[in-house]
Amino acid sequence: MATQAHSLSYAGCNFLRQRLVLSTLSGRPVKIRRIRARDDNPGLRDFEASFIRLLDKITNGSRIEINQTGTTLYYQPGLLYGGSVEHDCSVLRGIGYYLEALLCLAPFMKQPLKIVLRGVTNDQVDPSVDVLKATALPLLKQFGIDGESFELKILRRGMPPGGGGEVLFSCPVRKVLKPVQLTDPGKIKRIRGMAYSVRVSPQMANRIVDSARSILNKFIPDIYIYTDHMKGVNSGKSPGFGLSLVAETTNGTYLSAELASNPQGQGAAVLPEDLGRNCARLLLEEIYRGGCVDSTNQSLALLLMTLGQQDVSKVLLGPLSPYTIEFLRHLKSFFQIMFKIETKPCVEELKGGDKVLMTCVGIGFSNLSKTLK
Repeated sequence: MATQAHSLSYAGCNFLRQRLVLSTLSGRPVKIRRIRARDDNPGLRDFEASFIRLLDKITNGSRIEINQTGTTLYYQPGLLYGGSVEHDCSVLRGIGYYLEALLCLAPFMKQPLKIVLRGVTNDQVDPSVDVLKATALPLLKQFGIDGESFELKILRRGMPPGGGGEVLFSCPVRKVLKPVQLTDPGKIKRIRGMAYSVRVSPQMANRIVDSARSILNKFIPDIYIYTDHMKGVNSGKSPGFGLSLVAETTNGTYLSAELASNPQGQGAAVLPEDLGRNCARLLLEEIYRGGCVDSTNQSLALLLMTLGQQDVSKVLLGPLSPYTIEFLRHLKSFFQIMFKIETKPCVEELKGGDKVLMTCVGIGFSNLSKTLK
């Protein structure tokens, strides 16, 4: 019963992933009650059950108890094991939903993680695999997670509602993380993008590129948007198209924006021209928000700072998203760590929105199963 005393208790289905990921890293059991208790269809959803199964696959000795109705979950984390894994994700959420958690856990496995995920690669809810590849991997490299085996590959694309995409993610293990000082985002030097189309005319991607460039060319000349048209088996089970854009700064900061077409049979049809223009505007908004990490990866950066060596880490962020604010509360519960938060009001007109400087001293988290060679 000793462990029961230290377990944290929560209610509701919000932020389920955050709680389970932090529980796994801190080794503290967590109990979540009243998961959609008042819904007509109570309990865990299919994608959440799939996420719990994924955690079970990459850990060794986890204890998971779910009651009959699925409204109460008790999770006692085991050791992060890693190795070669395959997982079929639920098509209700994108692969990004699962990848975001894996990016937090992968560096601390016993064996280097090599995982094949199947499901929806690009949707309108979760960060797409393209964006995570372009923004989260460079962020992890800043913390010293790098190597030949560090990659994220899209083998097949899958759009909702059918899915059928396939992604390979492999990550080396690290004993400790480097502290970082990311306080100057620098100026935007180039924009790269990926316009993709599956099971529709390849012309769609070209129309998206033209319309996105019509806005972005006014600001910067170095723009290159690739088109990716997958055919046959590699194109998944449902038609769709979309665009992901990434702006890179002189100091190696990556800011991203993305849009995907409505799933087949849901909502009004979207014109590729509108999608391209709206995505370009979203990127400009993200650049205006600014900071050294884009809004998708704020919580990942804060987690890596928390787990760093016992040294000061600083990172300049744009306005904090509600997800990030809740994440800071969870970091306090699981790791007893507080961040120093300083607001940096916009000095010049050209610098965009107000920024927040986050400072903390790492807890010196060390990967116990990684022996020194």
